[in-house]
Amino acid sequence: MRVVPSLLSADFTRLADHVGQVEAAGAEALHFDVMDGHFVENISFGVPVMEKLRPATKLFFDTHLMIADPMKYAEPFAKAGSNLLTFHIETTKQPRTIIEHIRSLGLNVGITLNPSTPVSDIVPVLDEVDQVLIMSVWPGFGGQQFIESSLDKLREVRSLLRPDQRLEVDGGVGPDTVSAVVSAGADTLVAGSAIFDQPDPGAALKELENLARRVC
Repeated sequence: MRVVPSLLSADFTRLADHVGQVEAAGAEALHFDVMDGHFVENISFGVPVMEKLRPATKLFFDTHLMIADPMKYAEPFAKAGSNLLTFHIETTKQPRTIIEHIRSLGLNVGITLNPSTPVSDIVPVLDEVDQVLIMSVWPGFGGQQFIESSLDKLREVRSLLRPDQRLEVDGGVGPDTVSAVVSAGADTLVAGSAIFDQPDPGAALKELENLARRVC
């Protein structure tokens, strides 16, 4: 079970401090929500932020590419220090090509589903990825309300995965939803505002981890 803090909700005037707080609290990974203003309406951050942050931490960089052209930016994010690149199935008709490209860069690879996208869209390449990410809000902005139907999608995907493949959920994850998503099969929980909007991000991370482990 892994709770992954999302930097989208961090205070960018205190980014290194916030990362240090969650790392000291036992975080294993950081989640980078990369938005291009095309695939989603918002723009977040890009390669330069990751390049600057990489020397400051040894945490696993879980990079969620919410961008229209993941092929174009996969290599720059690999060079910047990413460990895993996750792309959206909605961006391509040739997901296998993107998977193979990311693998060739020496990275783990994940595939993402928006709330309205059926699980059947990723089944042809499901065996070829390390992680599936289920969006439990519409991508683009943090702090949204959890979409309850995401629980059914989590259960469906979990039934199709091998034990060595991770199932990640992103959106509206907090103290009120942790138990439900873990019970539905998620083992990787992305949390942004539930961690970084709290007075003590490290303590907030530990609280979510404790809630998740009670279900396990």
